[in-house]
Amino acid sequence: MSAKATVRKAGNVAIVDLAGRIVLGDGSGVVRETIKDLVGSGQNNILLNLRDVTYLDSSGLGEIVGSYATVTSLGGDVRLLHAQGKVKELLTITKLYTVFITYDNEAAALKAMAAGPAKA
Repeated sequence: MSAKATVRKAGNVAIVDLAGRIVLGDGSGVVRETIKDLVGSGQNNILLNLRDVTYLDSSGLGEIVGSYATVTSLGGDVRLLHAQGKVKELLTITKLYTVFITYDNEAAALKAMAAGPAKA
């Protein structure tokens, strides 16, 4: 399954539902273009829903990290929702779980994000 991104809004948060394989080429490009479009339209609170991501390689992970760096440098916030299976394992192996705030519950994520960006 090729990568797909669907954006929906909840208050001031853009929820990006990612699905498929986020890998070198098409998949990582979907993440990059989606975040670029959101930031370009002034959206800087982003929740990446990874529930339907079946595979994530280092290139896909690099795009997520790059998105985080871009958005946070503009005063925004990127958090992860439903990182599971191989995706969660990759975040653990790379120790990126210490960088990203992750949630298993969408309502809890939205409530936390409504409180404002995480303090470093």
